[in-house]
Amino acid sequence: MAYQSLQYTVEEQVATLTLNRPETLNALTDELLADLGEAVKQAERDRDVRVVILTGRGRGFCSGQDLKSFGEGGRDIAGHLDRYYHPLIRRLANLEKPTIAMINGVAAGAGMSLAVACDIRIAAEGARFSQAFVRIGLVPDSGSSYFLPRLIGYSRALEMAMTGMMIDHQTALEWRLVNRVVPQANLERVTYELARELASGPPLALGMIKRQMAYGASHNLNDSLEREKDFQVQAAQTEDHRNAVEAFFAKKPPAFEGR
Repeated sequence: MAYQSLQYTVEEQVATLTLNRPETLNALTDELLADLGEAVKQAERDRDVRVVILTGRGRGFCSGQDLKSFGEGGRDIAGHLDRYYHPLIRRLANLEKPTIAMINGVAAGAGMSLAVACDIRIAAEGARFSQAFVRIGLVPDSGSSYFLPRLIGYSRALEMAMTGMMIDHQTALEWRLVNRVVPQANLERVTYELARELASGPPLALGMIKRQMAYGASHNLNDSLEREKDFQVQAAQTEDHRNAVEAFFAKKPPAFEGR
């Protein structure tokens, strides 16, 4: 389907969702949020898509909520979060396909929330990050209070939220906010190399790994061991597993079909 504020492409089983408001550093409007929500649904339903990349066009990844756009629509903040942000963040987090944030520039406010909701973050040199909400007297939303402490720790997350400080790519890497930092000229190449590697893997197992890691992050050891057992039983019953074992003994690379 066609989108107004977003570019959606699929190549080699990788869907790329590109926020397309470069003149505002891809600030989020109702239209863009609706497009993004539908695009994630489309990628979720498409069996030919195995990996999703989220990025921004131009100099920025996403500068957060477009305050001018929000002001025109009134101040129903609860309704706005419930209608646009919460379904989008839940869908990104629960998508049983790997998601990669390809961070080409600034990621601030709700834009940073989108980045941390993805599974993996690859940032270009020069990318910057801010929990900018406090600068206009607001609190973090769109999942930042959930994802950020889990990524960089409670104390650093609290400092970012309370001060609205802007951190550079090197600090983001040191704090484990991002998985990798690469030169701007190499950002697409490195990101798509990883995406293609993931796309060639076993889709069912990757989906279970994503759920398994999320479960283990919030449960005790015994519960996590039981969940691992359940998932391993499911994985062992897939055609992908059986075919991969046969390929291993035949000394051939496995071909995963998602069955």
